Amino acid sequence: MTIDATMVGRSYTAAESYQVGREKIREFADAIGDSNPAYRGADAIAPPTFAFMLGSRALEQLLSDEELGLRLDRIVHGAQKFAYTRPIKAGDDIAATATITTVRKAGDVEVIMYETALTTVDGEPIATSTSTISHNRAEA
Repeated sequence: MTIDATMVGRSYTAAESYQVGREKIREFADAIGDSNPAYRGADAIAPPTFAFMLGSRALEQLLSDEELGLRLDRIVHGAQKFAYTRPIKAGDDIAATATITTVRKAGDVEVIMYETALTTVDGEPIATSTSTISHNRAEA
């Protein structure tokens, strides 16, 4: 099995949406050591990197696609960036879909770029994350 350009465009949607709660935002902010008051209280917004946690649920679907044949112990997470339409806030019900955008080979390494769209369940765009992972199929 090898990944090639025919995989570009494949999308993976998280099995369930995620209901963002004030406590989860506060816990995440505490875990990353950020005491910003915007991440607490009734009108809490999430730290920017909270989007990774939401998008990781769609990434799980991509990584478990048997046709891709990816092995987690052979993956290195590379670059990642976030673009926001608006902050994630307490009360949002977020859907996540990851789509493979680019695949290229570099020797034994497959470089896979994917984009994760976060929207409300009603379709309002919230954020987009662009990420790169490298997968090595060579046996050591």
